[in-house]
Amino acid sequence: MRRALLLLILPAAGCGFIGGPLPPLANVPARIADLAAIQRGANLIVHGTLPAVTTENVLIATPLDLDLRIGTAAVPFKPEDWAARAKAVSGAQIKDGLATWSIPSQEWINKQVAIGVRAIGANSKASDWSNFETLQVVAPPETPAHVEVTDTAAGERITWTGKGDRFRVLRRAAGEEGYTIAATTEGHEFTDPGIEYGQPYTYMVQALVDAGNQRIAESDLSPPVPKTPKDTFPPAVPSGLRADVTPNSIVLAWDPDSEPDLAGYRVYRATGDSPPQKLAELNGIPSYTDPAVEHGKTYRYSVSAFDKAGNESQRSAPQEIVFP
Repeated sequence: MRRALLLLILPAAGCGFIGGPLPPLANVPARIADLAAIQRGANLIVHGTLPAVTTENVLIATPLDLDLRIGTAAVPFKPEDWAARAKAVSGAQIKDGLATWSIPSQEWINKQVAIGVRAIGANSKASDWSNFETLQVVAPPETPAHVEVTDTAAGERITWTGKGDRFRVLRRAAGEEGYTIAATTEGHEFTDPGIEYGQPYTYMVQALVDAGNQRIAESDLSPPVPKTPKDTFPPAVPSGLRADVTPNSIVLAWDPDSEPDLAGYRVYRATGDSPPQKLAELNGIPSYTDPAVEHGKTYRYSVSAFDKAGNESQRSAPQEIVFP
């Protein structure tokens, strides 16, 4: 009897059944959580990353529809009320999983708007609303005009005209794909010291306007201005020239120049009423010994500096000395 009971129990113990069937997947796209918006010129630029998975962390294999809306931001803000009256926006541009919209700002000027988006799957199921971007829309900022780039000894000097609370200077160097921000300034000029002579650069300027709530509105970018800096600027005039007599020569010394492109110095000498003649050219050493001197004669020495581009400074004030 006991053996028969065991035989009846064993099949049940070896069964693979562990529970009821799993419920079907909901297949609801995950929520977009990085929606961002900024006013640029006469448009509002909005972008956000498309969800790659559902709320159940299952990869989404089919294209998504996007329901982007813009409407006034009432206080208190209630998403359901906003969604009922907000305006739908189409025309998203999608690249590498990033969706971008450009919304004309004209009808929203002087209004505070809220922008939100939700993703809709092939089964028509929608995600929750994204984070809401709220911003005050202002009149389109004025695009900077008359942008000029000029070579100076301190770097490339960029100037422009136009209104704005601040201005952003953008620069692209040779070989770079995009622009980087060289400076943000309140004035209408900026000198860019980070340049290399002989290399091409392109500059653009953008106005920034305070839109409240720590937000800014951007102007359109000015037309690009290309410029290849040319070094036409000599080093500083050497200072501190000193002359000393030794038994068989006159020794000169002066303070070293600090220019990074300094190539060397030229020493000039004059006797009597004759004009100065180049006596020597030195590779960066701020001293020189003149052995070709005669007793009883008076000599006038001066020194200039020259850079790697061949620009030569003015000569220093002459130092007069008698060789006894």
